[in-house]
Amino acid sequence: MENKKIICMGTPDYAEAILKTLIDAQNIDVVAVYTQPDKRVGRKKILTPPIVKTLALENSIDVYQPIKLRNEDVVKELLEVECDYIVVAAYGQILPQEVLEHAPCINLHASILPQYRGASPIQQTLLNDDKQTGVTAMLMDIGLDTGAILKIKSIDVDKDEIVGSLFDRLTQVACELTLDVLENFESLD
Repeated sequence: MENKKIICMGTPDYAEAILKTLIDAQNIDVVAVYTQPDKRVGRKKILTPPIVKTLALENSIDVYQPIKLRNEDVVKELLEVECDYIVVAAYGQILPQEVLEHAPCINLHASILPQYRGASPIQQTLLNDDKQTGVTAMLMDIGLDTGAILKIKSIDVDKDEIVGSLFDRLTQVACELTLDVLENFESLD
C-alpha cells in the first residue's frame, strides 16, 4: 500500500505536535509544510522561524511561508505539490477555493464545533467553565470553521484546569485524531 502524501499547514506548538505525529507515522509522507513567515521577536527583534518550520527543515521537508495564501502565484505553486490530503492546524490563513479543491483539507480545531469557532477556543472553554471539550476534525470549506464534521474526540475538563494543561491535553488528542481520520477517511460520513 502506498503512503499517503500530506501537505501540513500550521504555525504554533499545536501544529508542530501534529506535524511530528505525521512525520513519525509509518504510512505517511509529509511532502510540504506551509507556515507563517518568520517574525521578529523579543526586545532585540531577532528574526525567528515558526517552530513548525524548524521541525520541517530538520526532516528535509520543503517549507513555504507565503505572506498571503490567496496570492495567485502562491496558489499555483501549491497546486503543483502532489498530495492526497492537506492537514491544517492553527495555520492562521483562510484557504482559497482552489486549494480546498486540490485535496481534502482536514482542519483540527481545539473545540467541539460549532462551539468556539476562531482562534481562542481553549480560553473560551475555561472562561465559560465548560465541563467537556475536545478536538473536531472537519472537512474545510470556504467559511471559518464551518465545514462538515468528520469526527470529534471529547475529553472532560478538570475543575482546576488551566490553559497550559488543557492545551497540552488537547494537542495530544489532536495528534491521535489526525491519524485516526487519515486512516479512516474513506469510511467517515
